Amino acid sequence: MIWGESMFKSVLLYTNKLKAMKRFYANVLGLDMKGSGSKYFTVKVGGTDLTFQEAETPSFYHFAINIPGNQFSIMKQWIREKVPLNRSRGLTEIYYKSFGADSMYFEDPAGNLVELIGRRNRDLFGPLTKEAFFNISEVAIISPYLYDVGEELQDSGLPLVKRAEVNPEKVNLIGKEDAYIILAPPGWQFKFSKKEAATHPLAITLKDGIHFRIDKEGRMKISEEEQD
Repeated sequence: MIWGESMFKSVLLYTNKLKAMKRFYANVLGLDMKGSGSKYFTVKVGGTDLTFQEAETPSFYHFAINIPGNQFSIMKQWIREKVPLNRSRGLTEIYYKSFGADSMYFEDPAGNLVELIGRRNRDLFGPLTKEAFFNISEVAIISPYLYDVGEELQDSGLPLVKRAEVNPEKVNLIGKEDAYIILAPPGWQFKFSKKEAATHPLAITLKDGIHFRIDKEGRMKISEEEQD
């Protein structure tokens, strides 16, 4: 996989704070705007298109962005000048030994938990720019039908990581090459967050053409190509 590409071609999330979110991702984080309208906008997160669509009710999501490991510290300083970093036991970062990565967390205007993952085996040299946002690396799916969702994703060709089968009561990772779908049950509390995860609709299109949607009940609909 070329760095900048991702398993995730596009990710669609919903928000009831569209204007504030558009200003944050375009003006504060400085991501390039790919498209926008009265009810949506799309920014480029490196090799992934991230779309927020207007909704009447609030939603809470967790997703992660890959960044270069050698720019983690400078990125951390840059981010904390713009938005408070979330803390856990007084700390603002964590090292995940099994992934060889450092992570920091913050919330956007809609309260989504955004994670920046510095991959220690991936470097980018030169000054800090928007190019340091390599791609979307993780998206969490919260569903009471976790086992069924996991089975469908595996049937589409994605491998389950570090488990023989999906555990519907725990966090599960499905994916490869530093890009994963996180499956978690409602009520789960992610690291560096005080909120309990809840089911909200979303849509994901993968690089291989697989497209799937999670509806508001947490059920999955999967297809070979994106449906409007």
